[in-house]
Amino acid sequence: MSAPVSAITSVAFELYPAIDVRDGRVVRLHQGDYERETRYAPSPLELASGYADSGATWLHLVDLDAAREGGYTLRPLVRELVARTGLNVQTGGGVRSEDDVALILDAGARRVVVGSLAVREPDRVLRWIERFGADRITVALDARQDDSGAWRLPTAGWTQDSGVQLESLVRRFAAGGLLHLLCTDIARDGMLAGPNLALYRHLVDIAPELRVQASGGVRDIDDIQGAREAGCAGAVLGKALIEGRFALDEALRRMPPC
Repeated sequence: MSAPVSAITSVAFELYPAIDVRDGRVVRLHQGDYERETRYAPSPLELASGYADSGATWLHLVDLDAAREGGYTLRPLVRELVARTGLNVQTGGGVRSEDDVALILDAGARRVVVGSLAVREPDRVLRWIERFGADRITVALDARQDDSGAWRLPTAGWTQDSGVQLESLVRRFAAGGLLHLLCTDIARDGMLAGPNLALYRHLVDIAPELRVQASGGVRDIDDIQGAREAGCAGAVLGKALIEGRFALDEALRRMPPC
């Protein structure tokens, strides 16, 4: 089933270069495994500045230390990134409380990303959306398809089954006023196997009011175009971009706002 035309054309399509930070360095984890880490030479600021110079307007910033231990640590970096690059920063990792959200926004972030807590305590996150506004919160859901074909939402580093199914939670958040949904197919994360376009078409079909961000598996510009045609409102660009498999400025030229 193809995505409704309105889902493709009603909002701008955004590209989100991603920077994952651990111990102050740019890294990528293989399938979320902290023991399987690849480090990259540029500092977070150097890398973000390069993305801004290539024409990016957004940055997806992840605090990997906080994602495991709690307590977001990158507020000083957010302030510096915003001041020196002008990028709109979407960031998360270890967000546990309303105060966390307020402090991250006060540091200059445009949106706060909430992941595991959105699975465990959706009503709490819905209250944050009401307080801060739908444009200031992105819910990030990491999903794995089980043997029956159901999409489930594991937690605790993808090791525990939360008992929550993706579709039911997406509908709940959509009904509660969520605007921005980032969804990752765990099997595709960091694998350069292409995004799961069938999953994104399904999400757009069940909740067309959401602005879905594709995450995981993007290999090249054709994959980005595929996500757009599936009805997504944006794509997070991770391993393939940082390893130079395509040029960000070319991707931006080929994905102008709708």
